[in-house]
Amino acid sequence: MANSGSGFSRGPVWTIVVAGGSGRRFGSLKQFEELGGRRVLDLSVDVARQCSDGVVVVVPAEDAEREGGVAGGPTRTASVRNGLAAVPADAAVVLVHDAARPFASPSLYRSVIDAVLAGADGAVPGLPVTDTVKSIEVVESKGLGLSGDDVPAVIPRVTATPDRATLVAVQTPQAFRADVLRRAYVPEIDGTDDASLVELTGGTVVVVPGELDNRKITVPEDLVWAREYLKSSGARR
Repeated sequence: MANSGSGFSRGPVWTIVVAGGSGRRFGSLKQFEELGGRRVLDLSVDVARQCSDGVVVVVPAEDAEREGGVAGGPTRTASVRNGLAAVPADAAVVLVHDAARPFASPSLYRSVIDAVLAGADGAVPGLPVTDTVKSIEVVESKGLGLSGDDVPAVIPRVTATPDRATLVAVQTPQAFRADVLRRAYVPEIDGTDDASLVELTGGTVVVVPGELDNRKITVPEDLVWAREYLKSSGARR
């Protein structure tokens, strides 16, 4: 891959594929579920290998030896930290991708990599938010229960309605300058994604267009959708 930007000198690109989840929400280890005759994890790793100089796969600790990967931690952030420790020191760009998004395309990888090579500290794919989003706070109030008695009730209260034009729903792969990502992972804090940790250190994160088909498999219904998607689109890899 040639350097298409002028942000810094081109060096090795590595991808951390995160598949260390316990499957609590899904009901099983979704990364090992069959999808078009292959596993969800295998589809994600294959695209990462096409677009990177090296790949680190993070899986549950009991599967690490079998998968030739790195043992995950108790949280996603801990799993990425473990994966990052296995990325060679000479890496210039590091991407982090959730294995549960098996349909991320090579062009999406190129988009976030190119944005970092052009000078951004990080780049994330994002889609416009179409639903109205409310900011809330949870307050406890008293109300009448079914028996007519006053009972405590937890009622979320709206505090604001953000402008949808200022919001995007982000995906992975997310790409970063390797030194910036390593610095962001020094504090022992958790984040909802890797970009949020880079943002906390003052890093500049840009957004590139995401992909509708880059859907995350979170619940069993998502896996049903993914299998139908493969059948209808011929998207086997």
